[in-house]
Amino acid sequence: MQIGVLGATGPAGKGLAARLASVGHEVIAGSRELDRADATVAALSERWGERVATLRPGENAAAADAGDMVIVATTWEAAVETTRSHAGALTGKVVVSMANGLEKIGNEFRPVFPAEGSVAAAVQAAAPSARIVSAFHLIPAGGFAALDTVLESDVVVCGDDDAARASVLGLVIGIPKLRAFDGGSLSNAVGLEAFASVLLTVNLRHKGKGTLRLLGVDGYLAGGDR
Repeated sequence: MQIGVLGATGPAGKGLAARLASVGHEVIAGSRELDRADATVAALSERWGERVATLRPGENAAAADAGDMVIVATTWEAAVETTRSHAGALTGKVVVSMANGLEKIGNEFRPVFPAEGSVAAAVQAAAPSARIVSAFHLIPAGGFAALDTVLESDVVVCGDDDAARASVLGLVIGIPKLRAFDGGSLSNAVGLEAFASVLLTVNLRHKGKGTLRLLGVDGYLAGGDR
């Protein structure tokens, strides 16, 4: 697929852009400033070579114009405004929201929710004609970027549009060792965003790198089988 990543110069966006390019997608690494996108892609290319050959830089507007899917990978504070700025280009497209509203207080993280109830819902309100799907909430940014390390995690995908949700489920299982699960409507994204604060607090207090793994259930398979 051709995938645009808004905010691809930040830790999460940069790592996810590299990971998606490494499995063959054509990825447009977007930024508010083209120079920053150029520098990010140059650094990734220097590190990973041909493994990210399908990665190219662009401004966020170019990323929003991607033909198949767009991922909002900015910080959570910028996710809604970035989406709103490109709402016209996002009309009818599958758009992935992956941000978690968080604040760090002492040695724990706590969830922060916008008036819409979740960051994903706020992103949908900012681009009402886009097909918003939430995913990738519980994978550390550093995990995406470490291409030599296999990502062993489960990804719950939520969205109101069945075809859009299936498209993102398919994207997830195209990354080796990731399992994907259909989490239902976008309203359920609030649970994933809230759990991110718990997971990060556990990792902080136990000095670990824990992620999500669901037991007793099989993940999504290509073609929609479970």
